[in-house]
Amino acid sequence: MRAMGALFFFLVFLLLFHFHHHRRGLVCALSSDGLALLSLKSAIDPPPDPSTFSNWNDGDPDPCNWSGISCMNISGFPEPRVVGIVLSGKNLRGYIPSELGSLVYLRRLNLHTNSFYGFIPVQLFNATSLHSLFLYGNNLSGPLSPSICNIPRLQNLDLSDNSLSGPIPDSLKNCKQLQRLILARNKFSGEIPKGVWSGLENLVQLDLSANELQGSIPEDIGELKVLSGTLNLSFNHLSGRIPKSLGNLPVPLSFDLRNNNLSGEIPQSGSFSNQGPTAFLNNPQLCGFPLQKSCRDSTPESTNPRSSSRDSDNDSISSKGLSPGLIVLISVADAAGVAFIGLVLVYIYWKKKDDSNGCSCTGKRKLGGDNEKSHICSFPCMNLNGAKSDDSEIDEPEKSSQGGRGEGELVAIDKGFSFELDELLRASAYVLGKSGLGIVYKVVLGNGVPVAVRRLGEGGEQRYKEFAAEVQAIGKVKHPNIVRLRAYYWAPDEKLLISDFISNGNLATALRGRNGQASPSLSWSTRLRIAIGTARGLAYLHECSPRKFVHGDIKPSNILLDNEFQPHISDFGLNRLITITGNNPSTGGFMGGALPYLKPSQTERTNNSYRAPEARVPGCRPTQKWDVYSFGVVLLEILTGRSPESSPTTSTSVEVPDLVRWVRKGFEQESPLSEMVDPSLLQEVHAKKAVLAAFHVALACTEGDPEVRPRMKTVSENLERIVT
Repeated sequence: MRAMGALFFFLVFLLLFHFHHHRRGLVCALSSDGLALLSLKSAIDPPPDPSTFSNWNDGDPDPCNWSGISCMNISGFPEPRVVGIVLSGKNLRGYIPSELGSLVYLRRLNLHTNSFYGFIPVQLFNATSLHSLFLYGNNLSGPLSPSICNIPRLQNLDLSDNSLSGPIPDSLKNCKQLQRLILARNKFSGEIPKGVWSGLENLVQLDLSANELQGSIPEDIGELKVLSGTLNLSFNHLSGRIPKSLGNLPVPLSFDLRNNNLSGEIPQSGSFSNQGPTAFLNNPQLCGFPLQKSCRDSTPESTNPRSSSRDSDNDSISSKGLSPGLIVLISVADAAGVAFIGLVLVYIYWKKKDDSNGCSCTGKRKLGGDNEKSHICSFPCMNLNGAKSDDSEIDEPEKSSQGGRGEGELVAIDKGFSFELDELLRASAYVLGKSGLGIVYKVVLGNGVPVAVRRLGEGGEQRYKEFAAEVQAIGKVKHPNIVRLRAYYWAPDEKLLISDFISNGNLATALRGRNGQASPSLSWSTRLRIAIGTARGLAYLHECSPRKFVHGDIKPSNILLDNEFQPHISDFGLNRLITITGNNPSTGGFMGGALPYLKPSQTERTNNSYRAPEARVPGCRPTQKWDVYSFGVVLLEILTGRSPESSPTTSTSVEVPDLVRWVRKGFEQESPLSEMVDPSLLQEVHAKKAVLAAFHVALACTEGDPEVRPRMKTVSENLERIVT
């Protein structure tokens, strides 16, 4: 019996030994990267969201299939290594474990919009491959370690919306690759370090707003030559004068220096000339343009040595009286002034007489050529006989019971574009569209050249100079991807714009067909060509046009296509003209394009889908970042084939209430690309990297924060790189 008992205990011991080693083997089977990630899981306070770590199993050989983790094969290692951790917006509460610093191939750590607390561990900066560290929107505290720039490849550092404190370290000068530094809405104190910024040659975004920073603005911030978007130092306690060196920053850059204690006169050189008054508000001791506060008024006269010396000079003059020579000089000047006024009055009299006798009602003067302006006695209200319609639902143009009763002015913006005025009056006209932006006709001239003629309305007769200045500014915009304005006509009862006719409809019709019906699919190369051309045109409007225009209404129906499917942006500047003429602008606009008539209700439903979030607030003034967001939505529509609004009536598509949100969710959940790309492209698109790159451009454009969105110039360059 004793022998059998010993044998029994021996068998039990072997069984337990085998089980122990089997369990140990399971744990040891997990890679070192996986073990480091398990430290993050254990650092989360219970109970975490069950779906976040549902597949984080310690029995897996590697963590590459875990949710939120991405891996890559590294030369010299048999197993893939962790290169990305994306657990943003998961409502996680806990601390950041120091073990993450052992992930030496980690490139992207994205834990933003959670509730992580405590210090950022110094050991994290041992992950020397990191190029993007996104920890914004947490409850992190403590100082920013000077060893942050031990990460040699760090490009993006966003620690905003935390409770970090202490000084901004001087060691930032060692982050030579840094492109974005966002420390806004923390508790950083002390002075902005000097001698740091001149070495950050790649920095494109700097946001230190809403902290407790003091002292002056460093001069060397003016050496950030590639800074874009907004230099944001607002809501701090900065004092002293604004350094003139900031004028050396790129001209399109915006400043935000609000709510500080800055003083003195605002410099007027370089990029300062491009700033509005909002950039400097709530700095009581600042003065000069663009603020409505004169620097002369800010200094009392009694303490101004110049004013006191000037007053003494005036007193001495008044006491001595005027010299005889000065009296003679004043008399001669008065006589010359009276003579000049007389000449002007005579000229105006004869000019009016010539105009009343010289006006020809034949309309035979040419638009274009040497004569920039022509006058006619009257112009009927676009009462074109024989006007035809492309669509049975289109209303015929209203026939005016009274013709034009005042003088009209026909002005050629492009002198090389010549035709006789009576050609315009006699030609057959086809109604292309009708909206709050006016009726648009296709008019074929006698030489067979089609033009688009838009009627703007009958009001605004007291604002001719303002109207002419706006139209001339629009006419100076010359770019192959922008519809060209050729001429305009002005009369008290009629305003017309004459532009190029673009023959192949617009992007909305090309993507969805007329009335939402299916249309022949656009190839990937064609879609990319349309996206690149549109980006080029917008970049020109923003940075190269005379007024640096904001379009304000980018959408597929305003992107017209020619026979080669090259895009042409239409309708920029029209809302301003409509305001001058007194019309009530709506969302539809068809300058130069063969767009079928849309009912207002349809147009209104589509408008908000392309607008930036900040553009939906009533009374906001349009900005270039509105256009960037709208372009991003259009690009997503080109890539996905889906309308940005819900489409419950289309059986082949899933209802998508917000296209931007849907695509972002797909990327966060690492959905297959085939689920997001337009199905008609799946057989053609083999260059997966190109499609991914285009998606990333679109997502950057549709960031919720306008300051994070890139400039259109950058967008255009990034899209062109996809082709090369």
